[in-house]
Amino acid sequence: MTNNALTLQGVSLVLNRPGSRGLQAWDAADELLIEAALDRLQPGQRVAVVDDGFGALTLALNEATPTTISDSASLAAALADNARANGLEVSAPLNWGQPPLGPFDAIVMRIPRQIDYLEYLLRWANEALVPGGLLIAGGMIKHIPDHGVGVFNRLVNTDQVLPARKKARVVVCSAGQAGLAGWERQWLGYNLPDIGLELRALPAVFARDHLDIGARMLVPQVRDLVRNLPEGGRVLDLACGNGVQGITALAERPDLKVVFSDVSSQAVASAKANVQAAFPEADTCFEHTDGISPNAGEFDLILLNPPFHEGGVVGDHIALRLFRQASQHLKRSGCLLVVGNRHLGYHKSLRRDFPRVSQLASDPKFVVFEAGY
Repeated sequence: MTNNALTLQGVSLVLNRPGSRGLQAWDAADELLIEAALDRLQPGQRVAVVDDGFGALTLALNEATPTTISDSASLAAALADNARANGLEVSAPLNWGQPPLGPFDAIVMRIPRQIDYLEYLLRWANEALVPGGLLIAGGMIKHIPDHGVGVFNRLVNTDQVLPARKKARVVVCSAGQAGLAGWERQWLGYNLPDIGLELRALPAVFARDHLDIGARMLVPQVRDLVRNLPEGGRVLDLACGNGVQGITALAERPDLKVVFSDVSSQAVASAKANVQAAFPEADTCFEHTDGISPNAGEFDLILLNPPFHEGGVVGDHIALRLFRQASQHLKRSGCLLVVGNRHLGYHKSLRRDFPRVSQLASDPKFVVFEAGY
């Protein structure tokens, strides 16, 4: 049975994780971060919480009225639900589409798994903290990126390394000098083969400096399918990343109306920048949302290269949810085009929501499927 009661240092919360699958809504790193913050924060200080998972940090520090910033759109609903369950009022989280400038007296931050995103956060913190401000950063040791210690040593001043507990670690730092301005690795990219466009992306975006194998397999299938869409047809690039699939569709058919959607605010910002650079006149919109918005309408074509990990949890649970949502937003004459790892068996999963599933391409690792009615 999942424990949903978090109690420590005078804080008592009931926290639930959406679609929990028996998983707890916080971990030992959250506990250490909460304790470290409560020991150090002073009344009246302006506090930021960065990349809270499901609201544990924001709600435990609620008396400080923290500004919550999250790359992931999934936090918003979890935070709202958990705040309501505990009789608390919180503001909706901000994101990196319009990053807050501060100044903050303290920043409480989950250490991300991606090394470049960690560098982005530390450089942002250096700019956002007041002189003498605190950065309290923590994570599960197994999820702290390789060379993460080196990034901390290079960018901030580590004042205290707290004792590890339950395989979690927290460090207390003060700001260094290096900010985001002038950082050459803030945007990285590659040229899209055969189309000749440069696609760039921010640090939290998957495969931002190369076209990953799955996306590479999907691109020619997208080019073939969009040729037969009706004039002004609606296309959804779901889990869009840097926008490579939707941009491929626009390169072939500039008349299409394309929606780019991703759970990552940095992905959405990257896709928007790429589209505006390549197709400034195209009929497009960009949505930072977890899955497909209920009011998104119906599409002639949905493009999907689904992620198969969420934090430290690996599996097909994200893809299954996106398949179900896609089936509810696909026109009867439309199709879903999806690529995935062969071992995930998407051909079986897709048949739960679509009566027609066919394989279009494959290699020893990846498979491309078309699904529809």
